Amino acid sequence: MEALEAIAASGPAQWLRFSRWGYASVLTGHVMGVALLFGAIVALDLRLMGVWRAVPVAALGRVLVPVAGVGLALALASGPMLFAVRAPEYGAIPLLWAKLALVVLGLAQALALRLGPGLAAASPARLRLAGAVSLAAWTGTLVAGRMIAFAAG
Repeated sequence: MEALEAIAASGPAQWLRFSRWGYASVLTGHVMGVALLFGAIVALDLRLMGVWRAVPVAALGRVLVPVAGVGLALALASGPMLFAVRAPEYGAIPLLWAKLALVVLGLAQALALRLGPGLAAASPARLRLAGAVSLAAWTGTLVAGRMIAFAAG
């Protein structure tokens, strides 16, 4: 708990807490990152699960994976800053830990597919499973993240 209080007392957290536009700017960056990540992931996951069969998976992946990567980078850069503002309070919310576990699951699924057969060489069954796990993980991440605001009061 002391570590979380130290994070909340840090200079950047104080600046975000009291800056007129700082928190709003970081939150906007986080929302933009989540939108890019989730939008790209949903489209790709649906294709992996069999929707839009006429669209080659590899071609769609070449377009959407970089978009998801930019979104992930924005979300990962801004998320800890948002957490720092109320670290002790957020750290006590189980939804935060569920969200982080789901992020790890989503990233692990993407890495397993990328380091394994890849989009172009994976079997249709492997792609369907990857799409379903990814869609569930990132949807759960989004829902848990949104609910943190309500749990924190």
